Amino acid sequence: MIQHIHSFAIFVNDLDRATAFYRDTLELPVSKQGSFGLELFLEPPHLGVHPATHPDSKALVGRHTGITLYVPGLLHFCGILHDRKVRFVSEPTQMSWGIMAMIADPEDNIFALWEDRMPGEEES
Repeated sequence: MIQHIHSFAIFVNDLDRATAFYRDTLELPVSKQGSFGLELFLEPPHLGVHPATHPDSKALVGRHTGITLYVPGLLHFCGILHDRKVRFVSEPTQMSWGIMAMIADPEDNIFALWEDRMPGEEES
């Protein structure tokens, strides 16, 4: 029986550059690291960052991942990411269901950043 999601995977061509981005720029915790790549977040679901060594995985580099990361204080965090020269696909935008921004890693893998603050709510 399936119990939970263990991980999601993305693929990159330059593992060193990806490590610097995810570990240092986004400050995501690394739970494992090796020639297989990185496993991010201490508890599942993990985000696996893997080198694209097979032709099938090479085709998966540089796309919308469909992964959304929850970020309390999103507007402040986006300011930090701007200072760190992260590329924004879309700036933070207030939606009826929260605030969302879209960023890209150095190889154009796209992620959504989300905070569930509704219109009119003050940032805490």
